[in-house]
Amino acid sequence: MNKSSLLSHKLTQMLLGLTLLAMAQISIAQQLEWNKNFNDEEVKPWEEIQAELPPAPKDENLLPFYVGPTATQKFAIDAKSLSIGKDGVVRYTLVAVSPGGAKNISYEGIRCASFEKKIYALGRDDGTWARSRRDQWEGIVRSKVNRQHAALSQDYFCSNLTIMGNEKDMLQRIKSGKTLTDDLLHE
Repeated sequence: MNKSSLLSHKLTQMLLGLTLLAMAQISIAQQLEWNKNFNDEEVKPWEEIQAELPPAPKDENLLPFYVGPTATQKFAIDAKSLSIGKDGVVRYTLVAVSPGGAKNISYEGIRCASFEKKIYALGRDDGTWARSRRDQWEGIVRSKVNRQHAALSQDYFCSNLTIMGNEKDMLQRIKSGKTLTDDLLHE
């Protein structure tokens, strides 16, 4: 190769390299501009809405649900109290009955997004509510004993930290005894 064609070849390579570099810079600039202008919803901190206490549960509205083979109490929720708030909390009245017949009533919430539960109020014998002193969110424990919250969240309300369906869907699952796991196995 003579000196002139070698110089021409090197100059062509340099021009090609500079062109590629300029194109890369344009591409990066466009990507940065796209990212800057991309208007995805801002992530806002979660805010809980004020929970309205429901009327006291009536026996005809109670839906029993299966908790597990080691449960010593029987559990039911009041179908009329089940709601999904705009804050993503599933709220319901829980009724627990001991083997001796003692009844405990609580108004509670489950937050699927964080796998937490909260007790808002406790039911009194006269049908009124007493605000809970432990009015804070707590993680749901997946133990074999007292697993009513885990059963509600995993079997009827939530899947992968997401609310599954609406109130009607949840009530239908509880009434039928068909859990979310059953639904997944039969798809």
